Amino acid sequence: MNRSAPTGTTALDAGRRVADLEELAAGAAVDLLVIGGGVTGAGVALDAAARGLRTVLVEARDLAFGTSRWSSKLVHGGLRYLASGRVGVAHESAVERGVLMTRTAPHLIRALPQAVPLLPSVSRGTAALVRTGFLAGDALRVGARTPSSVLPRARRVGPREAVRLVPAVRTEGLRGALVAHDGQLIDDARLVTALARTAAGHGARILTRVRASEVTGDSARLTDTLTGTALTVRARAVVNAAGVWAGEVDESIRLRPSRGTHLVFDSAVFGRPEAALTVPVPGSTSRFVFALPQQLGRVMVGLTDEDAPGPVPDEPEPTEAEISFLLDTVNTALARELTRADVRGAFAGLRPLIDAGGGETADLSRRHAVRESPSGVVTVVGGKLTTYRRMAEDAVDLACRVRGLDAGPCRTRSLPLVGAPGHPDSRTVGRDVAPAPLIARYGGEAGAVLAAASLPDPMRRIADTINITRAEVEYTITHEGALDAEDVLHRRTRIGFVPEDAELARPAVEEVLAELRG
Repeated sequence: MNRSAPTGTTALDAGRRVADLEELAAGAAVDLLVIGGGVTGAGVALDAAARGLRTVLVEARDLAFGTSRWSSKLVHGGLRYLASGRVGVAHESAVERGVLMTRTAPHLIRALPQAVPLLPSVSRGTAALVRTGFLAGDALRVGARTPSSVLPRARRVGPREAVRLVPAVRTEGLRGALVAHDGQLIDDARLVTALARTAAGHGARILTRVRASEVTGDSARLTDTLTGTALTVRARAVVNAAGVWAGEVDESIRLRPSRGTHLVFDSAVFGRPEAALTVPVPGSTSRFVFALPQQLGRVMVGLTDEDAPGPVPDEPEPTEAEISFLLDTVNTALARELTRADVRGAFAGLRPLIDAGGGETADLSRRHAVRESPSGVVTVVGGKLTTYRRMAEDAVDLACRVRGLDAGPCRTRSLPLVGAPGHPDSRTVGRDVAPAPLIARYGGEAGAVLAAASLPDPMRRIADTINITRAEVEYTITHEGALDAEDVLHRRTRIGFVPEDAELARPAVEEVLAELRG
């Protein structure tokens, strides 16, 4: 069996990147080359490295640069797919949610109450459908063997409890609320970083700012976009996990992306809610708009599902129609109407849906596909964030089968990520050692973030209104592979969701970068 390097440090930094590139240029053997550094590509790299394969992941920009950072940050059980008859997809989602919440990344996910307020606009019939759906969601949870201690059962609450959960809800005619629970990530991009670092701990080479071209089933031309240096890497297998850009790597792949848009608000305008406000979209039995509480004192309202044909942009832009749709829908459930003036930021992501021809994007299957192209490249596409682990397992299984790789069995179903309980580097940290927001973002690594700080004033906030410290910024650079201020602001932290906050924090981030380089 081709074994990777022994389990070692999970730290990613500029020095490790240079050393890995030099070893590849010198002819280091590669069993599996992964193209794409989103959640699926990072999941493939971890799966392969944990099986003992010599693994390289290349990403043209940065970890979680594309769709993986634009999600609703929900690890969901697939209830919507059950409503439309896609039982297999729903069950797979519930199973993978349980794996994430109980074994691989419980430190990054919390049980989030989702409250559907029973207002006059919600008819008795609609309420009955929602309740039936929530009970079906409970059945999915039980079938996936996720205990109610992790995800509480659905229930109905009275008007007073509904207002406590979502203080901004309209109270006139409020009959209470239906409440169910789903999983919520502290941050989708942080999950990607944890996957990549865990893979690095198993010997994988994780290379950002490296573009792949001339890709075949056993080779690719790699260009370091920072220096312009290029080299050809031979690999026994190549996996295309480039998401919405998968068709640029493998021309046999046809995608039909759909755009999901979110709006960003200050949490105060929603009364600092404890639950997600869940508002049925008029005329639909399976679509909702969510107002989701987030870290850094924000609430995100989303999301849309619009066809997005044409060239794939680096950063998709919300349309005016989508912004109006989200405001109009969420306002049906609020005591005070929100306007464009309340919107602090907006973002959109593209779902890499498989084009099977015909149909609205909201009706296209979220099931993933793994296939070998005529060139021999194994492409994994479709699916969603919640099911990344199963997608990665299927991709590595196929690559091993068609390319004759001798690898061990998949281990990721029970493999804790960096920061999770059970990971060798995780330590229980109390609030007397680290502040609560740091623990929420790093779990069992929170103490390591503080211990690794080498610069003066590590606990100083980078801005008075942002609860991220200099120590965290330093850690993103020395351990999480951030190479510049954009990586820190937009992907290792999520300060960049509000443009004004990003500009407020930028001088402090650049100061840390300068001190480390000096």
